[in-house]
Order: sequence, then structure tokens, then C-alpha cells
Amino acid sequence: MSLLEVTDLHAGYGIVDVLRGVSLTVDEGEAVVVLGANGAGKTTTLRAISGMIPRTGTVQFAGRSIVKSRPDALVRAGMAHVPQGRGTIGELTVRENLEVGAYTRRGGDVAADIEQWFQVFPRLGERRDQPAGSMSGGEQQMLAIARAFMSRPKLVLLDEPSLGLAPLVTREVFDRVSELVRDTGTAVLVVEQNANLALDFASRGYVLESGAIVTQGTAAELAADTSIRDAYLGGAS
Repeated sequence: MSLLEVTDLHAGYGIVDVLRGVSLTVDEGEAVVVLGANGAGKTTTLRAISGMIPRTGTVQFAGRSIVKSRPDALVRAGMAHVPQGRGTIGELTVRENLEVGAYTRRGGDVAADIEQWFQVFPRLGERRDQPAGSMSGGEQQMLAIARAFMSRPKLVLLDEPSLGLAPLVTREVFDRVSELVRDTGTAVLVVEQNANLALDFASRGYVLESGAIVTQGTAAELAADTSIRDAYLGGAS
């Protein structure tokens, strides 16, 4: 049984139906990417899965239906969402943002986890007492990812992590997330415009067009598909 199983998902904003029957799965410890052009419904897919907008269809997480669950209940169940634009709390310090990420946890190991994340992302450690809003975009993305992992999730939904970042910073962010997937066994569902980088990172992928899945396969299969290369990989061979 998959960790996340989405079947015939419909969602939108007001009377506008953005998603038209999206179905996808993510297994435990797996990295999966959703590719698509601007406006295809990638961000809406993550928002619908995490309960941020009304949705219909079937969404199973860790063996139970979550289609009626609120976002806070999903965090407690083991799902974390890093939204587009990062969502860090600018007036709070780096450390305080990480503490917010652990709000569902109890116990004395939160401080130890924070110190561990300062090792994973040394720049966060250097800026631990600095307001998050004063940091660069790349540093805030690192903080958003670390904050999501502070809840010790089973699944992280990652929305456009490369948005607005320089190529070298983007590569660093993806390298760190790859290490986290490998070292912690946390599954990741990422939506991303940088298809080359995303297919290097993920084991499988889906292509979303106009709110519907049109293609799926392993990362290697998608990278070798001529239509996918032309549309998302710059025609590279």
C-alpha cells in the first residue's frame, strides 16, 4: 500500500475547477516529481492534498482517508507542506521558526533536532538569532525545508523549491533534500519547473496539463520521452 494515494482529485478556487481528476501515488521513502507549465495546477495539487483548499475525490495517507482532514491534523498525522514562496515567519528568528515547525511535538529532543539542522544547513546555524525575513531567498528556502522536517514527517510536499533562486543555490537545496530522503526515509512529493534537476532528484514523475495527469513514468522514462524533452527539458538529448 502506498503512503499517499490520490484518486480522482478535483479542486479549485470558488467556481473555478482547476484539478480535473488527478490520480497519483507516493510510496514510503520515495521522491516523486510533478512537472507542468505555469497554470497547469501543480501548486493547487499540493494545496488540495494538504487540505488548504476544498477538494473532492479520494486521498489516502498512511492507510486512512484524509479528504476531510484539516491541515493541522495532517501535520500531526505526518505530512508537512513547504509552500511556494517558502512561508517563513519573517519577524521570528531562525531558531524560533524551527521551534514553530515542532509545535506538534512534545519532549526535550526538539532543541537537539534544531542543533542537528544547524549542522545540515550551516548557514542557518550562523544566522540562528537573525530574523528570517532578513536572510537571502536561498537561506529562507533552507529554513522552510528544515522547519518542515522539524515535525518529523513521513511525507513532505515541496512546492517549487527553485523559484527565485540562483542555479548554484538551487543545486545545493536539492542536494540537501536528496540526502534527507536517503538518510531519514522521508518521502517527498515535489512540484518543480526545473525539470532537469527534478528528474535527477526523483525516482518517478507525473506530467500535469490543464489540471489532469497526461503522462507518468520513471524519471529515466520521462527524461527520454521526446515530447517531455521538447516541452520541459529544452530539447536536450
